[in-house]
Amino acid sequence: MSGLPGEELVRKGVVDLEQGIESVEALLVSIGAPRLERLGYRITSPIESFELRLYELFAKDDSNSAHSRYNALVRRLVSFERAAESVS
Repeated sequence: MSGLPGEELVRKGVVDLEQGIESVEALLVSIGAPRLERLGYRITSPIESFELRLYELFAKDDSNSAHSRYNALVRRLVSFERAAESVS
């Protein structure tokens, strides 16, 4: 599934989870893990409390924009999932 919107985030998140790295991308993949697994992605060790932890990461950088940044990232994930489902 190459060239889909948000694919780079999903690929990095999968790798980060495999390596035990808690990154924005790993948290995002943890959010989408059930749907991504149905699409054929192998998700190892999703992070617990992923939504809150992702929001907290954004809030550390800039609490005023945390909510909008969180929502924008989740929209990219959903866009990827929908595009991937349409090509499957």
